[in-house]
Amino acid sequence: MPRLSEVIAELDALWPPERAEGWDAVGTVCGDPDQEVTRVLFAVDPVREIVEEAVKLGADLLVTHHPLYLRGTTTVAASTFKGHVVHTLIKNDIALHVAHTNADTADPGVSDALAGALDLRVVRPLVPDPSDPAGRRGLGRVCELDHPLTVRELAARAAERLPATAQGIRVAGDPEALVRTIAVSGGSGDSLFDDVRAAGVDAFLTADLRHHPASEAVARTTEAAATPLALLDAAHWATEWPWCELAAAQLDEISDRKGWDLRVHVSKTVTDPWTAHAASTTATENLGAPN
Repeated sequence: MPRLSEVIAELDALWPPERAEGWDAVGTVCGDPDQEVTRVLFAVDPVREIVEEAVKLGADLLVTHHPLYLRGTTTVAASTFKGHVVHTLIKNDIALHVAHTNADTADPGVSDALAGALDLRVVRPLVPDPSDPAGRRGLGRVCELDHPLTVRELAARAAERLPATAQGIRVAGDPEALVRTIAVSGGSGDSLFDDVRAAGVDAFLTADLRHHPASEAVARTTEAAATPLALLDAAHWATEWPWCELAAAQLDEISDRKGWDLRVHVSKTVTDPWTAHAASTTATENLGAPN
């Protein structure tokens, strides 16, 4: 069985920590470099439910996309939410490793996994990494569909292929407009609208779209007399979960190549914070403020 330090070295080769954003907190949060690793669990969030799942599974290593501590802290007391997570991990000899923005821009990375889940053909990064001479790394992906779909059909595909959440898929734009090209970005994406417009795509699928940036994005394409940009807004967790399957497959391949015989798992626990959705109406003519 490999030691933790050997497994982490391979994970850092997949997602080099130096490629993370300066504000990010990636890498190993806890764990003994000399401990043996036999079972690994991948998940999006290092929350209590996931840590308890790792304990029940008998995992030695938990790999998550989101950091546990994104900002500094002065305590890991078990009476705090995050401190309890740290105590549980250490008591059960479970290491925690984080790959966040360094996995977002990797080749393949988070948006490649999102595109793959939707059967989209990746053409190029949406925001290329200038340090990559091959032009394959970067944030988001510009993709093509195998055949045109309406926005409504594309939203239905996303709702079917991505993990189910209370939010589902929200749409801005004409539901009957045809989509041939689309930009995707796992996680929060409304800071990328300038790049999306420059890419000239028909639609943009991401998460956490806010009112004003979304309204401006749709209005600006209309004012420019270009084809209006359609927006598909999915749950943040749902757009990043496909990466867990991709990452697990990458570690499986490394394990086979090195003869490690690791048992690699992907958590299917839904850690999206939204738990219910009450639709206002399904009739377009009834949308709007009460009379």
